[in-house]
Amino acid sequence: MKILNASQIRKVDAYTIENEPIASIDLMERAAKKCYEWIRRHMKKKLTIRVFCGMGNNGGDGLAIARMLAGTGHKVHVYKVLHADNASDDFLVNEKRLAGLKNLHLEELNDGRDMPLLEGKDLVIDALLGSGLTRPLEGILAKVVHHINASDAVVVAIDIPTGLFCEDNRQNDSGNIIRADYTLSFQFPRLAFMFPSNEKYLGSWYLIDIGLHPEGVRSEESKNHFLQASDIRTIYRPRRKFSHKGHYGHAYLMAGSRGKVGAAVLSARAAIRTGTGLLTVQLPQCGYEVIQTAVPEAMCVADEHPHFVSEVADLEGFNAVGVGPGLGLHEQTARALKLLIQNSTVPMVLDADALNILSENLTWCGFLPKGSVFTPHPGEFDRVAGKTTDDHDRLDKALEMAHRFQVYVVLKGAHTAIVCPDGRCFFNSTGNPGMATGGTGDVLTGMILGWLSQNYSTLHSCILGVYLHGRAGDLAANAKGYEGLTAGDIIEKIPKAIKTTMQY
Repeated sequence: MKILNASQIRKVDAYTIENEPIASIDLMERAAKKCYEWIRRHMKKKLTIRVFCGMGNNGGDGLAIARMLAGTGHKVHVYKVLHADNASDDFLVNEKRLAGLKNLHLEELNDGRDMPLLEGKDLVIDALLGSGLTRPLEGILAKVVHHINASDAVVVAIDIPTGLFCEDNRQNDSGNIIRADYTLSFQFPRLAFMFPSNEKYLGSWYLIDIGLHPEGVRSEESKNHFLQASDIRTIYRPRRKFSHKGHYGHAYLMAGSRGKVGAAVLSARAAIRTGTGLLTVQLPQCGYEVIQTAVPEAMCVADEHPHFVSEVADLEGFNAVGVGPGLGLHEQTARALKLLIQNSTVPMVLDADALNILSENLTWCGFLPKGSVFTPHPGEFDRVAGKTTDDHDRLDKALEMAHRFQVYVVLKGAHTAIVCPDGRCFFNSTGNPGMATGGTGDVLTGMILGWLSQNYSTLHSCILGVYLHGRAGDLAANAKGYEGLTAGDIIEKIPKAIKTTMQY
């Protein structure tokens, strides 16, 4: 799914109006009905509904939602916030449609002195401004936002929380943004939704399909995408009846050190569960019996050193290389990593301590095989790329790094971002807070390695790995809850994640 900016969304709206064809007021009615239906399904019926409307089309959406709610017996208060000299045409049409409704009360707010009392039993619908905002709020709008945020009411934002910019909020005033409990976004997510710093404004957000014209959507180019199951199914290649293990590649994993052999086990098990034909794990002697017991499906090369990796195995015959989980930072390990980078002719997946070693030796990045992958969490990324100031700065630096070293950067987080050398970004839609626990990154490394070894492209391996990692985490959370979730639980759900996503 494309992530479009505000200008592109307006173009798709206009294309839909012209080519469906549909009148703009009827498209607004369709969008409002979808929001109304969501609110009816999810909100408690006894809440008093208070709808705050700006004077543009977002306000028009709010008026239409208010009318529908009042028409089904809800007590609705509508507040028309006079922040502009004139209202939009569709706003005025919907304002006239409120006439005569018994359960609806309309009043105007123009100076911020007569704000309505908001209580915990109220449902506030934020329909002040939509996604086209480009400068911080001020005046009556800022006062209304402060008043809503100071209340205990449940807040549902229509399209986007008022005050939040659609993309980059670095120059915004964070104090003048609605803090919604729920956000109902029309058709597409916004880039701002992908950043952790904006969670406090968005709450839980949902996409509301309002039937925008598919040709209009296809005509708009975007480098930002939001991954969904349909994207995964277009990538996946079903196995053929007469295939054998040789058709699914041979992966090589360098991982583990004394006290961290578990990371190698997790990564190896994940690669096996993802479907790699063969897996060879190189780790120190202290991990030999552990890996042979915990992952009997894998072959093992024991390093000459008892406690950490100090050498590189013969890389002949491998289709993909993974390195980093639990590796440690010993000087001999760093030399081994340098040799691994120099000798490898197939794509590499670098995680954890491999990235920490690279952060001190960035010149080595120039020797990485084409199509290699970095999988850092925020701390590891800052060590490699330099200290970042905010989420958007981190994304900018990831784009710069991907282009500079011609690698794919998998920025791990709630909406893990796959940043490509050509500037494209793919944000993940699966996963949950229960996955914020040790070892889940090792699992992701193994999954990407597993797909890469099966001769999927680097981009497709990252997409499959990231999406199905989150999907397996969601399945595990359904069974275990968030607090009880472990990395091992995720591994056990990988087969079901693949099967249910691919629908076979």
